[in-house]
Amino acid sequence: MKAKKFPHGWDESRVNKLLSHYKAQTEEEAVAEDEAAFENEAEVVMGVPRKLVPAIRELIAKHQR
Repeated sequence: MKAKKFPHGWDESRVNKLLSHYKAQTEEEAVAEDEAAFENEAEVVMGVPRKLVPAIRELIAKHQR
């Protein structure tokens, strides 16, 4: 059996908790959560070419340091 790999700071318990949250959401709650994400004026959601994602992640990491 293949060992499970989780991102830094994550474990199986955290993943299960997140899955439970989304499985328990009503459709209305899910829509409200999605809409709230777009209302955050400190962040922006945009489409970018997939091959630029690593460079963008690197820029974000540098900005956060």
